[in-house]
Amino acid sequence: MPQFTIKEIVLMSYGAYLILLSIITFIAYHNDKQKAIKGSYRTKEKTLLLLSFFGGAFGGYPAMLIFRHKTKGEHWYFTFVNILGILIHVGLMVALLFFIKF
Repeated sequence: MPQFTIKEIVLMSYGAYLILLSIITFIAYHNDKQKAIKGSYRTKEKTLLLLSFFGGAFGGYPAMLIFRHKTKGEHWYFTFVNILGILIHVGLMVALLFFIKF
């Protein structure tokens, strides 16, 4: 059985968190787009934005582009939050890899 360092465990856990939340966010954007097409009850914008900001932007931003959802001018803040989320989490991953000592 391999022995992992604390740093490796933290990195793997954080990576798994980002992957899982990105999948959930991608699905949430898709579901909201389908609801918009049907004219039914929608997911709150705050929910989509929080999912993207807290790690789901790796799924949220592609979902915006693929489904053409929340990409018009009046929803500029979705693009901003998704790009900001990506930058924050890439920066955090780089910090964990190279700068934070365990």
